[in-house]
Amino acid sequence: MKRIALALLLLMGALMPLSAATRTDVNVLEATENIRYLSQEITKSYLYLFANPKKHEVATQIQKMLNELVENIRTISISTSDEDTRNILEFLIYSKDQIEELVHEKPDKEKAALMLDYSETLLEGANSIAKAHSYAFSESEKMLMKGKRIEYLLERSVKYYIALGVGLGTEINRQQMKRSIEMLEENVKDLEAYPYPPEMKKNQTGLRASWEVTKSFFAREGKIFISNLMLLSSNEMEAVTRQFVLYHRKAK
Repeated sequence: MKRIALALLLLMGALMPLSAATRTDVNVLEATENIRYLSQEITKSYLYLFANPKKHEVATQIQKMLNELVENIRTISISTSDEDTRNILEFLIYSKDQIEELVHEKPDKEKAALMLDYSETLLEGANSIAKAHSYAFSESEKMLMKGKRIEYLLERSVKYYIALGVGLGTEINRQQMKRSIEMLEENVKDLEAYPYPPEMKKNQTGLRASWEVTKSFFAREGKIFISNLMLLSSNEMEAVTRQFVLYHRKAK
């Protein structure tokens, strides 16, 4: 019932008119991007813990991510009085609470499947809120969002890679991973083509290099499952991507 109600709210959000950019819009959009990212990172980490049950520290890391999720939900809550947005936020909090309960229990395949569902609920809610606060980005803001998008898509791709590796190998999950990888490639190319100053060229080269390594692991999916190497490689790629995000945040 809650998912049906959320679907109705998301439909309402899709029909909301676009408004002119305000500081509130900027704050909300940044918070929604963070929620998009966290929705994937939390579930990726849970699946990693399921695949590597001796990595007890991961549960603590997930709790920190959940705290970040709450902070970003709070940012949106205090930035807007829109009733539809606030209703969607209630569902995000509900999903967060359900995730927290799962994290406090021993991971298993059934709980892992539930985590995938909750990550999509968080993502759909963030997407709907973002639509209500969209505006025309400057060129630098567009590139900032592409950097954030790479971080999100990387977490999403790895999430599905690990899901397939732990036995959640549905065709939908495989297609979602494939689509995320394709979109990642497009966004990496956009950052490579952007006319950055000379001091950023090494980051452009580093981004391509780290992506080629990570991409090679995805290509071996179904033949070999290397969750630890995948995590190390994707973390390295995120560290490089963060330099672009920081550059454009300063340039806004």
